Amino acid sequence: MPHPSAERLGRCLPRGFVIGTATAAAQIEGAADVGRRTPSTWDAFSAQPGRILDGSSTAVTADHFHRHAEDVRLMADLGADAYRLSLGWTRLQPHGTGPLDPEGVAFYDRLLDELHEAGISPFVTISHWDIPVEYEHGWLARDTAHRLGEFAALVGERFSDRVTAWITINEPATVTLNGYALGLHAPGQALLFDALPTVHHQLLGHGFAVQALRAAGVDGQIGITNVHTPVVPATDSPDDAMMAALFDVVHNRVFADPVLLGHYPHVPDELAPLFGAFAEVPVEDLAVISQPLDFYGLNYYMPTRVAAGAGSGESPDGTSDAMADLPFRLEEFDEFPTTGFGWPVAPQFFATALAEVHERYGEVLPPVYITENGASFADEVNAATGAVDDHARIDYLAAHLGAALDAVAPGGPAEGLDLRGLFVWSLLDNWEWAAGFTQRFGIVHVDFDTLKRTPKASYRWLQSALRARD
Repeated sequence: MPHPSAERLGRCLPRGFVIGTATAAAQIEGAADVGRRTPSTWDAFSAQPGRILDGSSTAVTADHFHRHAEDVRLMADLGADAYRLSLGWTRLQPHGTGPLDPEGVAFYDRLLDELHEAGISPFVTISHWDIPVEYEHGWLARDTAHRLGEFAALVGERFSDRVTAWITINEPATVTLNGYALGLHAPGQALLFDALPTVHHQLLGHGFAVQALRAAGVDGQIGITNVHTPVVPATDSPDDAMMAALFDVVHNRVFADPVLLGHYPHVPDELAPLFGAFAEVPVEDLAVISQPLDFYGLNYYMPTRVAAGAGSGESPDGTSDAMADLPFRLEEFDEFPTTGFGWPVAPQFFATALAEVHERYGEVLPPVYITENGASFADEVNAATGAVDDHARIDYLAAHLGAALDAVAPGGPAEGLDLRGLFVWSLLDNWEWAAGFTQRFGIVHVDFDTLKRTPKASYRWLQSALRARD
């Protein structure tokens, strides 16, 4: 049965508001041994014992490489307006050098053609975490920024005519924090504040990619995706307030301010020594990073509560020994229910995230797409009926979409922000990075043994909402 609010919510969607689904190449494509595809940093990371919770790898995942036609049909039956996908860098450019590989190009040609035939607009992410393993120092090296610009030039020229929107890079905050500061994601380094050069190099790579796409004359719009979390202090104490402000800077502002304002955020003098990596950034770099964009992609999942003082090393994505050495700790939101990942379900903070970016960036903030929003739950197929009744996800999506629309409506806390659409994470249950197959985000269930797709109740609910649009 459709969720009782599906039709009402569908009728509330503004005309032209884009509803889509999102995925990432490393999480769904599989086919790691097909063609000339070479290992990415995530292939290398998953091969290290103990790095992935269930010991799984990127080898098969959801096998989207072989099942893309079925997956596009699922999107079309859903009634989705758009699909956010990412390009497998090492499938298209083996070893991260040279021209594009014809077999890799052929795969994305087929996928883009199928999307257009189904009336679904492709939103393409150029770099969604899986960079070539040959880039030995990864994002610690400035050269990787240049390599992203070169890759963007190649894919921009090749796929320009069929891409509605280009996203240069996805969630540089997660790459820096989990991959280089805390050791939870590829490449598994735990450098804490010494990871900050990866911020600048990712943003510089974004800027080079923007230049390359514009030089290629792409038809689609160009933007970036950052993940934002509203940050609140655990208590009213000055120390908690300062540490909450510090976390806001390292998670949100060092990634958004240079792109939208052309400079890194100002911090209190007592915190300045932590940010020495930004002390002498060339003005020319900031000009490249802050080129005007056609849209800004914002991912929202949860708020963060911060207290002063070291903790146990717990983070939203796992336990990190390095995190116990930080001057702050993350506290739980006991007042909210949680997802399978243990993340707080707090749609009211979605409105806060939108209000914060609207207030901070004002007229320089371009139109916004919510490029990811979703939740993991322990979904199971009912053995008797074959159904997957994920009503917790329906409640999550209904509440969050409603909160976003209310936030930008007249009288809302983000009134005036130009919100253009929302992409549900994710279309399919997928390989969830360091969590392997232990977390399910999809509105379509995937049996990871047989690879059978089963639309969940949330898929049917969203389908009803989209059919009810004016």
